[in-house]
Amino acid sequence: MAPQLDDLLADLADEHRDLDALVSGLSDSDWRAPTLAEGWSIADQISHLAFFDERAAMAMTDPDGFTRDFEQMVAAGRDASVDRARSLTPATLLDEWRVTRSELVAAARAADPSARVPWYGPAMSLRSCVTARLMETWAHGQDVVDAVGIDRAGTSRLRHVAHIAVGARAYALMVNRLTPDDRAVHVELTSPDGDTWAWGSPDAEGGSVRGAALAFCLVAIQRRHLRDTALRVEGDSATTWMSVVQAFAGPAGRGREPRA
Repeated sequence: MAPQLDDLLADLADEHRDLDALVSGLSDSDWRAPTLAEGWSIADQISHLAFFDERAAMAMTDPDGFTRDFEQMVAAGRDASVDRARSLTPATLLDEWRVTRSELVAAARAADPSARVPWYGPAMSLRSCVTARLMETWAHGQDVVDAVGIDRAGTSRLRHVAHIAVGARAYALMVNRLTPDDRAVHVELTSPDGDTWAWGSPDAEGGSVRGAALAFCLVAIQRRHLRDTALRVEGDSATTWMSVVQAFAGPAGRGREPRA
């Protein structure tokens, strides 16, 4: 059963708060520390989230304005999402993110639940847009976690991330210029709470992916290489997909090199 919008928004707000609690305790020098995303500091990660939370709210409240803004971004030919990080103090940048993310949640609550939200790819449902913002918050939060050298336990919110990744299988093949594959793949994950999350039939002809939800999601956001996990991948279709899996929109990601 698809989650209700109110539940999604509550999970998004919790994801915001968890990351906020981490970065608000960092020193200014920590904010400038590099992350594993080449050329990006911790401040850049928060700036990126603030920028696209603002654009998501714009897409919900002013679709035409969003389209114009998108066209200007394309014409400029550069990533404007990190500009603020390089012109603001960490405290001001954090305050700005708190405002943009609050505006995003408010815009989603006020939006027509049946509306299609424009984005930097195909338009999507309101629920999908909110889910994507949660996934992005968790993904860029992982960059922060890795930069400061701490471990982060998974939560039940990872189900949203896994759901996006499973649903984006065809997209991942397409952006990597691989042959479309309509053979079903079974995905069976163990949640951080010990529950089982599953997609597809256990006897799917394309094979299966089984293991910890946290590991699957880290691979799906391309913050861990598949070889660095204990995920069990069986079948040609499943193997091909997991070699390029990505839960995010945009061009094919480069992923991370194996740690070992």
